[in-house]
Amino acid sequence: MLTAVNRPGRVRYHRRMEIVPTDRDVLLVVDVQNDFLPGGALAVPDGDAVVPAVNRLAGSFQHVILSQDWHPPGHLSFASSHPGKAPFDMIDMPYGPQVLWPDHCVQGTLGATISPWLDIPRAELVVRKGYRHDVDSYSVFCEADRTTRTGLAGYLRERGLARVYLAGLATDFCVAWSAFDAIEAGFAVYVVEDACRAIDTGGSLAAAWKRMTDAGVIRVATRDFAA
Repeated sequence: MLTAVNRPGRVRYHRRMEIVPTDRDVLLVVDVQNDFLPGGALAVPDGDAVVPAVNRLAGSFQHVILSQDWHPPGHLSFASSHPGKAPFDMIDMPYGPQVLWPDHCVQGTLGATISPWLDIPRAELVVRKGYRHDVDSYSVFCEADRTTRTGLAGYLRERGLARVYLAGLATDFCVAWSAFDAIEAGFAVYVVEDACRAIDTGGSLAAAWKRMTDAGVIRVATRDFAA
């Protein structure tokens, strides 16, 4: 498909990417859970907009994996676990800086449940993360201590999967960290921008996109997928 690009004094045409997922590709749907949707404990602005986009995308993929934030009560990332601290304050942990969050995605609660509006009956795996009390986990591949692996990279390699497409919540935290780690693990990585939404605190979205681009992550959109 050709698209027009306006330039002063001329119109230049380039061929738009048309993505046709193969059996080497996997769609990784990150943390589309009730607590991250409107009305949830840590609602991502406009987070519910990702649901129809993800549902459409999933129909194009032979392989789909979901992730699920799954914190124990009193998790160290909760502001309520640190007297005198408030949500979005920062503290230092042995593994580095830690944002403090409202209590969210507590194991067994309705808020931790994957959105009932997500319609992906063919999803092959649900990866739970953040269930260790003393370390947070944004990435679906590696916890925030940067040493504890979830095993997802090995699972993908065992299945012969080489390209990871990311969608979900939130762009600047769990999606971005997953993208960095997938690149580090040797996968080609694409983030479907309009199938993600961000928290965007303190310029975190722009910073995440710069880091992802610098790392080699490819930025795509749902319109880039073949109908």
